[in-house]
Amino acid sequence: MSVPVALYIVPTPIGNLGDLTPRAVEVLSAVSLIACEDTRHSGKLLSHFNITTRTMALHDHNERARAQWFIEKLQAGESVALISDAGTPLISDPGYHLVSQVREAGFQVSPLPGACAAITALSASGLPSDRFSFEGFLPAKDKARLDKLESLKEDSRTLIFYESPHRILPSLAALAQVFGAERPMVMARELTKTFETFLTGSISEIRAQVEADPNQQKGEIVLMCHGYTNADDDAIPAKALDTLKLLCTELPLKKAAALTAEIHGLKKNALYKLGLELDW
Repeated sequence: MSVPVALYIVPTPIGNLGDLTPRAVEVLSAVSLIACEDTRHSGKLLSHFNITTRTMALHDHNERARAQWFIEKLQAGESVALISDAGTPLISDPGYHLVSQVREAGFQVSPLPGACAAITALSASGLPSDRFSFEGFLPAKDKARLDKLESLKEDSRTLIFYESPHRILPSLAALAQVFGAERPMVMARELTKTFETFLTGSISEIRAQVEADPNQQKGEIVLMCHGYTNADDDAIPAKALDTLKLLCTELPLKKAAALTAEIHGLKKNALYKLGLELDW
């Protein structure tokens, strides 16, 4: 198999080797060169699938300088694949500078779908997934971590963070301090691996479980927090609901919501949304 000259973005398994797609195997076998975050780590994966393509290291410390070298390979007609140690490249992994420079040089960048810990965790979390924000790793230093969380405190989207084992307890403490101990959250650990675990509850409940069980302080961790909600802002008075129901018998919902909002001094969008959800 041959592939057109391009930079291919190839996700790799986050745990279970069976999650490498057949197309990923084909592309990694067909390109001239594979850019790896860690050639020794990726070598085990490539060997498992009998992929003998030449590899070259591309990581945070050399990416800016080495990007031009990969562009020269593309100019010479060689196709290149980019992989990280696990998951989708560029998602809290190297690759941004390479992709940016390759596109500026006029070459095609072709992404393959595949494993991503953030999306995998969110899909099974039971938290709202219609709007979410991936925030990567929280800062290592205490003040910077708290400042970052303060900036997200009133974000209504589901918030997704990666965390390392040695920082999981300080991060859970910071989440409780800034978001409040009762904010709902889910912690996913060791996704797709033998000891895959999901902990669900309030921040304080999950913090207690992690503190009590050293095993929960190991492996790759994804933290997901429910977005900010204000019950007082969302409450619709019973009288307003009665008005909305009455007006809906004679008017379209959009017009009924606007009139109800004007009568009761409420937000018409909230009333319209409520009208869509009610089974009348």
